[in-house]
Amino acid sequence: MTLDPLDLQLIEATQAGLPIVEAPYEKIASEIGISEADVINRLGRLIESGVIRRIGAAPNHYALGMTSNGMTVWDIEDKSASSKGAEVGALDYVSHCYLRPRALPDWPYNLFAMVHGSSRDEVEGKRAAIAKLLGPSCRSNDILYSKRILKKTGLRLSRKGV
Repeated sequence: MTLDPLDLQLIEATQAGLPIVEAPYEKIASEIGISEADVINRLGRLIESGVIRRIGAAPNHYALGMTSNGMTVWDIEDKSASSKGAEVGALDYVSHCYLRPRALPDWPYNLFAMVHGSSRDEVEGKRAAIAKLLGPSCRSNDILYSKRILKKTGLRLSRKGV
């Protein structure tokens, strides 16, 4: 899909989230100089093409009491890493899950899954459940706990200075 300048403006206008107003699409439309219907149609086309994955609410897990966060890391047999990763990623308490290359000999882990909870005990319980699901395909695992947030945004498109 080829993006035109209005598509790029629309992505830039919405990438940090929709405005919290009664008519968010109307507000975006007025900001970039198109109609509300055009905003809705363009967003639909961008979603259908896969340029935009989804539009949705992003709750603040800290405000919800989920203050213990750990990136669980797993050394999974290569032959089952993709299927096991999909199972882990489907768990409702895993917010994101990735397969990544190992960095041997120091880092044997190839599956990463972020888990949130209200305490470390809760997170450790979720880690144990993942270990059970992975079974013998998992050779080892660890968990890296968050100490502070350095950045909390996804990819941001910027054409400034380009």
